[in-house]
Amino acid sequence: MTVKEVLRAHIADQGNASAETKGEDRHAASAAPAATVAAGRASQELGIRRAEFELAVHLGLIAVVGAPCGGRPRVHEEEIARLREQPGFPDALVERVRTVGTAKGAALLDIAPARFTRLARAGCVSPVTFYLNRYRAVVWLYLADELAAFAAREPELLAGRTPPGMRTMLESGADWRARNWRSQRIDRLLDRTTDPWARTAVQASALDPVQLAEVVDDPYERAYLVRVRPEPVFGRPGSMAAREAMAELMLADDPDEILWRRVNLTLELDAAREDRPAPRPGDDAGARTAPPARRGARPRAVHQAPAAQSATPPAAEPATPPACSGAPHPAAVDRTTRKGLLARLGWRGRGAG
Repeated sequence: MTVKEVLRAHIADQGNASAETKGEDRHAASAAPAATVAAGRASQELGIRRAEFELAVHLGLIAVVGAPCGGRPRVHEEEIARLREQPGFPDALVERVRTVGTAKGAALLDIAPARFTRLARAGCVSPVTFYLNRYRAVVWLYLADELAAFAAREPELLAGRTPPGMRTMLESGADWRARNWRSQRIDRLLDRTTDPWARTAVQASALDPVQLAEVVDDPYERAYLVRVRPEPVFGRPGSMAAREAMAELMLADDPDEILWRRVNLTLELDAAREDRPAPRPGDDAGARTAPPARRGARPRAVHQAPAAQSATPPAAEPATPPACSGAPHPAAVDRTTRKGLLARLGWRGRGAG
């Protein structure tokens, strides 16, 4: 073989090797995870404001994924493409997250602001978020879409005399706005996780330390609940005053609500203990990380009835459907299970807690 033939053979071998390498690279690239972008860039590509983006994430309209190193959640480019392909984009998305306060909400329903406030206090409409005004007072905001749906569902509540049951409830000073906001917030956090201990932590977030210790008597379990508690992916209040207001609003403050949160926490805690024990000092560091929840049947938490969705005062036994038609009905608990749970909770009645 001549020198030229040797060189040609060597060059051909290098070319084949290069082609194989490129093929492997293309295969590796195709197997790589889908590209993601930060929240700021995602909101820009979607043509919506950052506050609108965060509310859309909170409502489950935009899917996000956790960052690999525990940073802020990110958005798949495929998710952005999916949203951009929806009819009416981006106006339709913006309309679904449009919020209004009392004055604009009343104008939208064509009623007086005072009547709107009464409906909100009675729980016929539920706030989705809030902010603090310059006097550090809580200002509730409502989804315009939900107000429109309420007007179509309950037109008789927008005019005429207030129903007697609702009037009695309001005269007693009842205000269901914070309670309904808590209920919706908890439900949306539960929708984002299947891990039993994380779900237990969500339920625990509505109880103050004394109430929590009465249900979860193991201090190691309580400490674990703090570590695994899922937080809202966006929209966390920045100022100290806002954080204090959020912490206060998150806690159940009515005996009936406290009872239902304790029941829900007990059911979730039973499922979590069955799934795996909470880590103890000296356990492997890996045990501190919540593994994926096991598939299979487990006790379901009893969702609190949106008390507010009723024109009558809330009852201690949530077996009566809400008076406002179209409102979700509470899940029922059989009497035997309920009595057993109340015994475990040490509940003494309406004045307890």
